[in-house]
Amino acid sequence: MKADLKKLEKIHKGKIFSDEVLRTLYATDASVYKEMPLAVAFPEDESDIKALIQFAGEHRISLIPRAAGTSLAGQVVGAGIVVDVSKTFTKIPEINLEERWVRVQPGVIRDELNMYLKPHGLFFGPETSTSNRAMIGGMVGNNSSGANSVVYGTTRDNILEVRGFLNDGSLVVFTDLNPVEFQEKMTAETESLETDLYRHIYEALASDGVRMKIKAEFPKPSIIRRNTGYALDKIAETNVFEKEGPDFNFSRLIAGSEGTLMFITEVKLQCHPLPPKHKGLVCAHFNSVDEALRANLTALKHQPTASELLDDFILNCTKNSPEHSKNRFFLKGEPNALLVVEFSCDSLKEIQESAQKLIEDLKSSGLGYHYPLVTGDDIKKVWALRKAALGLLFTTPGDAKPVAVIEDTSVAVEDLPAYVADFKKLLADMNLTCTFYGHASSGELHLRPVIDLKTKEGQKLFRKIGEETAALVKKFNGSLSGEHGDGRLRGEFVRLMVGDENYGLFQELKNKWDPHHIFNPGKIVGTPPMDTHLRYRAGVETPEIKTVYDFSREKGVVRAAEFCNGSGDCRKTHLSGGTMCPSYMATRDEEHTTRARANILREYLRKPYVKNRFNHKEIYEVMDLCLSCKACKSECPSGVDVAKLKAEFLQHYYEANGVSLRTRMIAGISKLNQLASFWPAIYNFFVSNLFTSAIFKWIAGFAQQRTLPLLGKTTVKKWYKKRYSPAQQNFPGGKVYLFNDEFTNYNDWGTGKNAVLLLEHLGYEVVIPKHRESGRAYISKGLLKKARKIAIDNVSGLKDIVTEETPLVGIEPSAILTFRDEYVDLVTDDLRQDARKLSENALLFEEFIVREIEKGHITSEFFTSEQKKVKFHGHCHQKAIASQDPTVRMLSLPRNYEVEVIPSGCCGMAGSFGYEKEHYTVSMKIGELVLFPAIRKKEPDALVAAPGTSCRHQIKDGTGVVAQHPIDILYQALR
Repeated sequence: MKADLKKLEKIHKGKIFSDEVLRTLYATDASVYKEMPLAVAFPEDESDIKALIQFAGEHRISLIPRAAGTSLAGQVVGAGIVVDVSKTFTKIPEINLEERWVRVQPGVIRDELNMYLKPHGLFFGPETSTSNRAMIGGMVGNNSSGANSVVYGTTRDNILEVRGFLNDGSLVVFTDLNPVEFQEKMTAETESLETDLYRHIYEALASDGVRMKIKAEFPKPSIIRRNTGYALDKIAETNVFEKEGPDFNFSRLIAGSEGTLMFITEVKLQCHPLPPKHKGLVCAHFNSVDEALRANLTALKHQPTASELLDDFILNCTKNSPEHSKNRFFLKGEPNALLVVEFSCDSLKEIQESAQKLIEDLKSSGLGYHYPLVTGDDIKKVWALRKAALGLLFTTPGDAKPVAVIEDTSVAVEDLPAYVADFKKLLADMNLTCTFYGHASSGELHLRPVIDLKTKEGQKLFRKIGEETAALVKKFNGSLSGEHGDGRLRGEFVRLMVGDENYGLFQELKNKWDPHHIFNPGKIVGTPPMDTHLRYRAGVETPEIKTVYDFSREKGVVRAAEFCNGSGDCRKTHLSGGTMCPSYMATRDEEHTTRARANILREYLRKPYVKNRFNHKEIYEVMDLCLSCKACKSECPSGVDVAKLKAEFLQHYYEANGVSLRTRMIAGISKLNQLASFWPAIYNFFVSNLFTSAIFKWIAGFAQQRTLPLLGKTTVKKWYKKRYSPAQQNFPGGKVYLFNDEFTNYNDWGTGKNAVLLLEHLGYEVVIPKHRESGRAYISKGLLKKARKIAIDNVSGLKDIVTEETPLVGIEPSAILTFRDEYVDLVTDDLRQDARKLSENALLFEEFIVREIEKGHITSEFFTSEQKKVKFHGHCHQKAIASQDPTVRMLSLPRNYEVEVIPSGCCGMAGSFGYEKEHYTVSMKIGELVLFPAIRKKEPDALVAAPGTSCRHQIKDGTGVVAQHPIDILYQALR
């Protein structure tokens, strides 16, 4: 087959990969399934799609269409060629404002489509919880809907046309046809597969008895979300078969068909006028899920745009999430369930009136105990909490996880309380616990029982609950799939859900459209048993691997990687905001996502045939473009800390393969700078002179385009020793310990000096205690054993003097935040508690200033009243582990300073990453996403603030603008 793939590559303009790494990364999605594909293809255009179809037909192999790969039921898992359209089929060819429609390719991201439509006063209604990375192709395949389906319906309801290829490679466009036009299609003089399809559907559904059987066996028509099998019920109600029905359109059948009937290349979507500007959320608190579901029926009488349920399992998960714990601001007590009811109105007054009517109705019914109304920017925080539910569930340590097995059931909304009551009995009989969340407004809840799929017992339970829930859903005439599709997970039960005769229609339909079963086989019909091709083999023990970092919270390094559930939050682009994952944002390649790195670790750390389980070049290749920005630690809902995992991997990989000169030099930069600081002028000449710097960069493996950081004329330590005389001054603010990090000490000594002078001017005694470097360079390069010694020394030396009253204050975020992050997991067990205590009082300089502002010790009176604009770019570690807010507040101390946060992610430098020659191009691409353009557009007299030394260097190299540390800006603003 490899030889045949070589032939395909000659006629396929896009790339085709058959290496083990790419195939491994595409063997899974966000489901519990795994199957190695034959290859992964990235088509450039429609001619490539046609070539792939012809190749698949000739060789009788399958094509699995894939966009973001966030499928929960295994829709994009298969043994054929995975065809990834997410990188190239991303255009929006046409928009018609008058008729309110837009034409898009399948790789267009839903949220980015709405960014495009917003200036035109339009938007695309269906919204999945994955909307910042979910693509239109996947939404069509699954007939996705979202929280607001009670208003905007499903994706199917908003499709006007579908363009793509049939099994024989013919290009077709499916659109609305009245009965006359439909007849013309059937009687076309030229014989074609398309003509056969129109004839077949007419023959299949012409009988009143057949259509009556469909009505009787399919889910209740009142259920908005129903994706059971092929949508023959929607086709049967068209005016070809029923006089008063809508026009016939095969697009209704394609929606929800999971790529099993054709390969779509373009979709024409109906758009809606932008919703009312004002929204409000009534976040009603309840003592039980049952009470919340009964309240949901009351809420729906008030015509909300959404009504979403969250249970206490999810709410408890948010407590430990750095990103989402701050989104719990509206909670009172410990509710067992929340109902988030959304109203959209033209004014805030209308929102308040609608909310009050609902609250009064709930109170009079004795439902709920707290009903906060959330408006404005806080709404995003509540929905972020809801959207993060899937990932947060995977933060549960251990092998038992909330499993996507019956997470997509949908029943009529009035049946929901009774259905959940029956479902709870079913759980009790199996001694299972479950989380409840989802779209209460449309009768769909995501029910996730906690099961250990690594055991035989767990896999048996997985099947049993699938079988019994299918029977329960059928009892209520509901849909086993509401919006996530049948896939590998539910396809086995489609026959039960629609009956033998209707299932026979599905089989005939598949065989007519795809006689050789090349389009995503094994989904909807002919699906293998739900407990085959699972991600884990039952009974295979998870390896326990000795590590330098402490992974006890995650129950081992392998389980830390397994926290990733594949939800693909790391596939969002720079347009969606946030930092994770910068290398994916720049390349749009799956192998550079957080998900890919977790997947590759999960797979290769389990390989038993090597003594050192980390010794795999494949892991090294996938980890290579990880910038260790730490964004995944906070932005990944599952909290997969790839920076930590990468550092651990590198330590063990080096033990097997040795450490390069460049790695040793970067890790030991503090020692090199210490030596060079005796002759700073000579060093600076050497690294800035064109000839000598070129030689140095060549030896070191640095990019020739880079400028190198210079040393200060002295060091902070030398300057401090020469001039410090605390006895001569009065310090009403008390004592502050300054962490004199290695980057400030040698390279940015002026900022260190200004930090001391600024604090003294504000009334604080500044003491630089005895300490070692932070060890950041050793950590980032994976030399953890050396970093551990530094961490032990620093914690041992500082634990007895640093307190809440005398905190440790740092200048460089990546250095001071090692105390808050890595040190806790690096030190020995006997120092762990001391490290935790120290971490609580290790503050960014800005955090300390804000703390003192809140105490009333520092006011605007200390600073100038001059007007200035400041553009602020935050450090990655600051965003992930701390917050940008203190910097903004500090820079706003001068009353006329206007501070604007640049909505940038990572700058792209990330310590040494951007200096390394093989990473330079990606580094600059990352900078060009948001940061560089924003700085180029700034007003000429606006200042640029960036607390990270690497960030400032990247800004200078990328834009020519000199950025300043916020400390320098504030020091210059002193009266």
